[in-house]
Amino acid sequence: MTVEEALGFIHSRRHGGPELSRMRAVLGRLGDPDRRVKYVHVAGTNGKGSVTAMCDSILRAAGYRVGMFTSPYVRRFNERIRVDGEDIPDGDLAAVTERVKGALGEFTDRVAEFELVTLIGLTYFADRDCDLAVLEVGMGGVHDATNVIEASEAAVFTAIGLDHTQYLGNTVEEIAAVKAGILKPGTSAVAYADPGGVIGDACRRMGVELTLADFDALHVKSAGPRGAVFDFGGLRDLRILLAGTYQPQNAALAVTVMGALQKRGWAVREEHIRAGLAGAEWPGRFETVREWPLFIIDGGHNPPAVEATARSLKEVYPGQKFVFVLGVMRDKDVDGILERLLPLAERFVCVAPPVPRALAAAELAAKVRRLGVEAETAMSVTEGARLAMELAGERGAVCALGSLYILEEARQAARD
Repeated sequence: MTVEEALGFIHSRRHGGPELSRMRAVLGRLGDPDRRVKYVHVAGTNGKGSVTAMCDSILRAAGYRVGMFTSPYVRRFNERIRVDGEDIPDGDLAAVTERVKGALGEFTDRVAEFELVTLIGLTYFADRDCDLAVLEVGMGGVHDATNVIEASEAAVFTAIGLDHTQYLGNTVEEIAAVKAGILKPGTSAVAYADPGGVIGDACRRMGVELTLADFDALHVKSAGPRGAVFDFGGLRDLRILLAGTYQPQNAALAVTVMGALQKRGWAVREEHIRAGLAGAEWPGRFETVREWPLFIIDGGHNPPAVEATARSLKEVYPGQKFVFVLGVMRDKDVDGILERLLPLAERFVCVAPPVPRALAAAELAAKVRRLGVEAETAMSVTEGARLAMELAGERGAVCALGSLYILEEARQAARD
């Protein structure tokens, strides 16, 4: 199997929820590779990718061989499965996919794409003798494909908000209950917050210790387009390169996770935390890709995330208006996203992410215009990014957001 054939097979699978019993059967045929690796399991609405990347970087700085599983990808598919900071090579992706395909048997026509990718990732991490793998939940928790693993070393809950409500529930508490489904007896739990005490209740039922990140102990000294410097607890002058005023909170959560792992015997020291945070990279999160005009790409794709992005834009670039390149999915709270962006908008350039679930650019533009703001449409993300730079002028500012699926094309257009 070539890598092209592997990707073709992966992308030909249906979309939809997994069946964990089916995954367990396939993993059994593969020799239960998931049981040869320990895990940090990361659920939440916003900040999952950043916290996953920070935990991965710290653990690698501590000398462990670490796998990282994330979704979706920004630049290329291979970045979803990483070991020691390196994307899975094409040859390995093809070989592992072929092995997993051979183990599917009677399930071949029923397996979902995310389910298959998870099986590939878990198998690869065992092949590479990973000590730990940091797994980002795809959506929800209890029914997510990543929840096929046994009790993790740490179950981590980032900020929880309203997203995917048609699948997860209509309140933050209902969504938190679904995400709490990754908890299992024997894990340690760490959370950004605990909406309605739902996570704490689940922990008590299972005899699991819950640690909440102590944001009262977080003091941000500086935050800008090149990262932040902050104190957290007894640690002074911690540095991150990830921009966005929300990233120190994500970093504080990652440090709290390390405390939970230390209690379980993992040898993570202060110097590892410092080096890991300073070296953590995560593309498409308040990332500056051009200076003139200023061009920022950001993965905000639901109202809470876009609110955090808008707050960063206001604090880092006070008084600046932006031409927003906006592309969103049809199932998102578009009105909520626009509400957060309108106070900062000079105008919008509306695009459609290159996936079937995308909201049409013309339909998005009509929504913007009804709110009294000018909106253009573009046939592609590249065309939209170029138009936005032209409209902003050399001294202006552009921000592309709304979907991770537009970020790489926007990046390339901004740098041309």
